Amino acid sequence: MPLKKVVIVGAGIAGIAAAIRMAVKGYAVDVYEANATPGGKLAQIDAEGFRFDAGPSLFTMPQYVDELFTLAGKNPKDYFNYAKPETVCRYFYEDGTQLTAHANIQEFAREIADKTTEATGTVLRHMAYSADIYQITHKVFLEQSLHRLKTWLNLATLRSMLKLPKIDAMRNMHRANQSFFKDERVVQLFDRYATYNGSNPYRAPATLNVIPHLEQHFGAYFPIDGMYSIVTALVKLAQELGVKFHYSSPVQEIIIEEQKAKGIKLKDSVVEADAVISNMDVWFTYKKLLAAYPKLQPSKTLNQERSSSALVFYWGIKKQFRQLDLHNIFFSADYKAEFDTLWSERSIYNDPTVYINISSKYKPNDAPEGCENWFVMINAPANCGQDWDKLIAEAKANILQKLVRTLGEDISQLIVYESTLDPRGIEANTLSYQGSLYGSSSNNQFAAFLRHANRSSKVKNLYFCGGSVHPGGGIPLCLLSAKIVSDWIKN
Repeated sequence: MPLKKVVIVGAGIAGIAAAIRMAVKGYAVDVYEANATPGGKLAQIDAEGFRFDAGPSLFTMPQYVDELFTLAGKNPKDYFNYAKPETVCRYFYEDGTQLTAHANIQEFAREIADKTTEATGTVLRHMAYSADIYQITHKVFLEQSLHRLKTWLNLATLRSMLKLPKIDAMRNMHRANQSFFKDERVVQLFDRYATYNGSNPYRAPATLNVIPHLEQHFGAYFPIDGMYSIVTALVKLAQELGVKFHYSSPVQEIIIEEQKAKGIKLKDSVVEADAVISNMDVWFTYKKLLAAYPKLQPSKTLNQERSSSALVFYWGIKKQFRQLDLHNIFFSADYKAEFDTLWSERSIYNDPTVYINISSKYKPNDAPEGCENWFVMINAPANCGQDWDKLIAEAKANILQKLVRTLGEDISQLIVYESTLDPRGIEANTLSYQGSLYGSSSNNQFAAFLRHANRSSKVKNLYFCGGSVHPGGGIPLCLLSAKIVSDWIKN
């Protein structure tokens, strides 16, 4: 008998996408969100004339967003538009080197050749290597469940399995990048992609060198109305399809009867359903929503090392900086020491790599005239009870000193608005265990196989989506998790 009603716990980007996919398939869908607004980590701040995209700031693989509108028979451009900047990122090094990552790969390679000791051909070979990893892995490891027999019993998977040595899983990212490049500045540039899923380039498998291909080949884009417009556009589509969103409605429990998910319990009511999809962090799904069923707890999965977190300063700056672009990276002088501090000491290095996103470069009304909105982020360890007030104060001082050295100006005198987000706030606001941004880390060559599946193996009609389960964190992978869940649930 076909399922008729689906409830979704959490209105993060994956939960919204799952709602759209299930509504397109003809299900009645209700989404219950603890916060007053949708989006989860994909949030925004409006304050004193400044608007900040409070969470993810890089938009890649927009085809996964467009696909949701196409599935619903809509024209994506009627809801959501984006542009492709000519510059992906600007890089600043402590030795004074400045690199511009052009969207055009050939131009990017020439830029590196002009300003470092590496040759254009070496950069292009690395990009070809990155493309090879993508071609081998994306159909099997990203777009399908790894926990389903049919994934493995087809010709495409067999072809990929025969090429597994080429995905470079047996050495770490840093070692692989050193095999291509001799200039440590370029090695550092490509090592940084490990942070895209909260991992350590000195431990994470070189398979993650697929990420430059996603950014440089498919492109880095900017939503015309800011990152949060991804949420508003998809919520609008979902509502047009009949999806009902219930905000400020925290779920207390997932109801299990006879090894089947039967619905959810709210504070004052019970909602019955034929299937339940949890977009909540899988750790909290089990520890909070399934606490009444201890035998269901997958202890090995829940005890995996968590990904890194972030410390973010939202600064309203009363000046415009022409040398900066939408995305900017100010590198640490000692990357290894930074990651050792982050992962071994569970602390923040005294010379952190600083990322600054300035959306007002492309959306001027995100800041008052003559000003800029700076989203200033550094990597931080997951919350294990550190003295965050002390770490925040030290990190702010170190960031400001670094910017003075690089930009030649005292940024502290230009800050007219400030807000801060640390791992404690990330956990409290989004129920991400320990404030980790991507669930479990990928500091293991088998990490792709160790992430929680998108369907429960013990409870029928219980499914999982979002960054804490397969295939991982970040907007594209969260959207793919919703697709995998939809494929599991058949009419």
